Amino acid sequence: MSDTVIVDVQPQNAIFVSEKAAGKVRELMQEAGVENDPSYFLRVGVVGGGCSGLSYKMDFDNEIGPTDQQFEDNGIRVVTDLKSFLYLVNTVLEFSDGLNGKGFHFANPNASRTCGCGESFSV
Repeated sequence: MSDTVIVDVQPQNAIFVSEKAAGKVRELMQEAGVENDPSYFLRVGVVGGGCSGLSYKMDFDNEIGPTDQQFEDNGIRVVTDLKSFLYLVNTVLEFSDGLNGKGFHFANPNASRTCGCGESFSV
């Protein structure tokens, strides 16, 4: 009799979505009227600005660029441009609905410093 070991391995160098964030993304896609259109996805990115130098951005989109990076986690398709991916690699999109800071936030292992509001960072 052989012992079979099943290992749950997540891909490295990706963008991840927590279960709670995935639920909220689905809810927002429904409110936007795009939940049943498979061409739509969550676009995440990084732009200059904010008190720490770089800020996160999120939106729904349905156009893929030639260098866009695509991932899927917890049933959510996530797309980012290549430049933003360099800052977001192995980041987890999370959602909190608690009294202290309701909303989305990024758990970014690449950020060397974040601001108090959690919306900007530096590397």
